[in-house]
Amino acid sequence: MGEPYDPSREGAQMSFDGRMSYGDYLRIDAILNAQHPLSDAHDEMLFIIQHQTSELWMKLALHELSAARAAIAADRLQPAFKMLARVARIMEQLNSAWDVLRTMTPSDYTRFRDDLGQSSGFQSWQYRLIEFAAGNRNHAMLRPHEHRPDVLGLLQAELAQPSLYDEALRAAARAGLPVPAAVLRRDTREPWQANDAVREMWAMVYRDPEAHWPVYELAEKLVDFEDYFRRWRFNHVTTVERVIGFKRGTGGTGGVSYLKRMLEVVLFPELWEVRTVL
Repeated sequence: MGEPYDPSREGAQMSFDGRMSYGDYLRIDAILNAQHPLSDAHDEMLFIIQHQTSELWMKLALHELSAARAAIAADRLQPAFKMLARVARIMEQLNSAWDVLRTMTPSDYTRFRDDLGQSSGFQSWQYRLIEFAAGNRNHAMLRPHEHRPDVLGLLQAELAQPSLYDEALRAAARAGLPVPAAVLRRDTREPWQANDAVREMWAMVYRDPEAHWPVYELAEKLVDFEDYFRRWRFNHVTTVERVIGFKRGTGGTGGVSYLKRMLEVVLFPELWEVRTVL
């Protein structure tokens, strides 16, 4: 056998004294030292890492959603399409995380569940920001964050600007489509209410895609996003039911019953209703 391969012979940097390394750039030490199980249960590490990585993916989703909304507001639809496509793929990654968590059995979870106290994914402020940004603006969901003025401020700032769907409808109006004036003037802090005239506007787009291609493509990117988002919610329900059955959640919600109610929330209702009327 020959000598072991030495990458430095081909120019690979092997000394990082005073130079930025991979670990330095990514702050790997901070990330890998952020797991602090409260029990000796083997599966608590899985539980912590699954939720921490999900929060990182949600941070990226918010980064993309914010930029996509700004691009739509500026009628820069092509860059927005790429960002929204990326958000859909991020949701796919979040979906895959449930597959790993489902390897934890009810017996595994009960070994450390009491150590969680009242902490719950229900309290994820990044998830709430994603919902608010997309258009599900339920003001009752501000209350779990009132103990954190900084987080509450972020959520209120999100409610103070138009949602992704509001900006999409404004872009459609600027493209010459008949979006009702009342919709364009509405108080965007409030939850979206399904609108028959908006559904008919989308029907016009879908009946003649070639005449309205940019708005048509925008519509499909929104549907892609919600499609993956719905799958994430569904996988959440089935994972929780598999692990704790119909017990109450650690945060006091009804657990599975609460999550099933969330399945009924539709972000862009007219884009789903239009399939029926075409």
